[in-house]
Amino acid sequence: MIEKMLLELEAVILRPEDPFTWTSGIKSPIYCDNRKIISFPEQRKKIVSMLCSRVKQYENVELIAGTATAGIPWAAWVANDLDLPMVYVRSESKSHGLKNAIEGSFNSAQRTILIEDLISTGKSSINACEKLLESKLEVLEITSIFTYDIATTTFLDKGLKTSSLANLNSLLISALEMDLLNEEQVSIIRQWKDQI
Repeated sequence: MIEKMLLELEAVILRPEDPFTWTSGIKSPIYCDNRKIISFPEQRKKIVSMLCSRVKQYENVELIAGTATAGIPWAAWVANDLDLPMVYVRSESKSHGLKNAIEGSFNSAQRTILIEDLISTGKSSINACEKLLESKLEVLEITSIFTYDIATTTFLDKGLKTSSLANLNSLLISALEMDLLNEEQVSIIRQWKDQI
């Protein structure tokens, strides 16, 4: 179960009484740092296998894209395992050289899966997706390891499909089962999610 793995590796930390501050300024009782997982080969391989299974649900995927920077290693491992080309999407175009927003070689209309390590507010994923679409790539889906499920409506409004290996609700269930949280703490986190 991926949720248990995320909690055991402390890739996800739960602090309902002492919230974290995200880059966006949002105060959150949960912090996800999936970059930790890259240091653990066994768990990393399991996640790569799960991401590959997700990609295989689509016919004729031609390109794997990763978001810079945290999505890059996952995209590289998935592309390698599936023998597919890979690109990565910068958060901003370079201000020098070729001024690329997308690094790597690709052809227009390639059927693309965008891999993200985490979907929180959705802004970085949507930004990356828009750059792929502007480059005439067909984005089939944004696939992530974890999502807070707070940007679902935003993605739907933009006509973008998403999937995640784990979400906040499934993680909270695992945290309860592992005695990492009690019912009151779970309630605090669910109320936070509903207010975002």
